[in-house]
Amino acid sequence: MSAESVEAIVERLARDGVDVVRIGYPDLIGTERGKDVLLEQLPEVAERGVAFCRAVYYTSPRGDTVPVPGGLDRGLPDITIKPDLSTLVKLPWEPGVAHCLGDAFLPETGEPFSESPRTLLRSVAARLGELGLTGVAGPELEYFLLEPDGPNWRRYDDATGNVYVTGRKGDRGSHLLRSLRLLRDLDIGATMGNHEFSGGQFEINLHHSEAPDAADRAFRFKSAIKELARKDGLMATFMARPFTDEGGSGFHVHISCVDGDGRNVFDDPGSSYGLSSTALHAIGGILAHAPALAALLTPTINSYKRLGPDSLAPWLADWGLDNRSAMVRIPPERGAGSRVEVRLGDASANPYLGVAGLLAAVYLGIRDRVEPPGPLEGYGYDPAKAPVLPESLPEALDAFEADAALLDVLGKEFATAYVAYKRHEVQRFSRHVTDWEFQEYAYHL
Repeated sequence: MSAESVEAIVERLARDGVDVVRIGYPDLIGTERGKDVLLEQLPEVAERGVAFCRAVYYTSPRGDTVPVPGGLDRGLPDITIKPDLSTLVKLPWEPGVAHCLGDAFLPETGEPFSESPRTLLRSVAARLGELGLTGVAGPELEYFLLEPDGPNWRRYDDATGNVYVTGRKGDRGSHLLRSLRLLRDLDIGATMGNHEFSGGQFEINLHHSEAPDAADRAFRFKSAIKELARKDGLMATFMARPFTDEGGSGFHVHISCVDGDGRNVFDDPGSSYGLSSTALHAIGGILAHAPALAALLTPTINSYKRLGPDSLAPWLADWGLDNRSAMVRIPPERGAGSRVEVRLGDASANPYLGVAGLLAAVYLGIRDRVEPPGPLEGYGYDPAKAPVLPESLPEALDAFEADAALLDVLGKEFATAYVAYKRHEVQRFSRHVTDWEFQEYAYHL
């Protein structure tokens, strides 16, 4: 909570012309749910919270209530969301509205809700703290911007070869410039951006910070980009691979650890790679738990259409020195900039769950002193050199359920809820007739 009193916050917001506070929180898949609260009601809401049906955490993108234990089976009980007033910020594009994140609590006990993504990440960060370390994360997120095409959507300002261009050449409406300026005022650590590799694809960079804060900022970034696109009559999608003829959108996470004095413990100038044994053990932990991590970092049916040989997305559980064909890339900076870049995730991942999974793997690797294999030499994608990652969501869920050590760190309640939700997603897809099936079979068979 903020050190400032609620009454003082209300007075300050009123002076700034704010009369509504929007409380947002992430559900299991990272969609923002929330409630708009009139400013004069904030003191009561700060004390008592607001009630939501707990099943909101398990709502599918199509609005179905997924039968996860604790929801339908218990008669759709409540969950309490309390505003985290330390995260209050005015929304630059919504006059009179301030936004803050919310935390979930069980109304019967007042205890934090263990299946809340924010709660989960904090608990994993605390486990790393038992080793005297603080996890630092730097998120990188790509997305596609789409414009209406009759009843459908097409890539915004699509043209061949607009790779890493700036200005109106690949962005006739200046979406990127406008978004950067508004995100600066949202104070989520946005630093720079560019048109990405594919037509209509963009990337905006966020600075690094302690892991829970980094996930907060990544979550708010995704919500903000979607809001800003809608204001312009467009749609922003963080779907892993929305088009067959283009590559996908990544969620790359830069991870490092600092000690109690703020020193980056991944740095060791005297070693052959300039990396400490702690860094190598962290890499070992990430690689050892990579199959299970896929369930959190590549979390949808569509995710596995982004991965594969020669895709510039990972296919094998390997690591390399400044090698973008590896799952774990070690950027060339050393000293305070020493870090690992995990390239497994795609943009559809819930940032809290993805970062929590990575911190859990780093914790296990450091705790158990897991040694990684040698680094990848040359271009990757040779399955003779490293294990192949899961190639479907069911395979990733199998690996997740089998990884007892990782699940112990993440917690049984969360793991049970997540697997139940995702198994239901797989089941829904298995019963759905796709366009490909109709085009492949209908005429000739």
